[in-house]
Amino acid sequence: MSCEAKLELKTLTIRIPMRLARRGGRKLILTPDGTAPAPQPPLPNDTMVKALVRAHRWRRRIESGGAATINEVAEQEGVTAPYVFRLLRLTCLAPDIVAAILDGRQPKGVALADLSREVPLNWSEQVALFGGAPRSAGT
Repeated sequence: MSCEAKLELKTLTIRIPMRLARRGGRKLILTPDGTAPAPQPPLPNDTMVKALVRAHRWRRRIESGGAATINEVAEQEGVTAPYVFRLLRLTCLAPDIVAAILDGRQPKGVALADLSREVPLNWSEQVALFGGAPRSAGT
């Protein structure tokens, strides 16, 4: 009894009707009727979100007495005291900035290093510094 297998290679061509267009400096794929697909919601920057969470957790630890000093938090977490100090500054960010980070709407070009350096304590000044306008009380 003999068993033979025959493999034939053929080309498969798939055609998708679309065209490319630029809108607002971005390239979009348009369907044949000229509509663009629904925009994807912005994704939060994981590094910034994790840093915010860490900073607030460390602040609560200090306020509750779980750690007496920044040095103690650093020792417990296995990081340096200057790192803890820089991240603790994030707990003083304006609520609008925090909400924008958590929603993935942080201004382009703003990095964690920018937020963890010495920033003004006044929330309006922070919003002006990092771009955008503060939300009104009704939004």
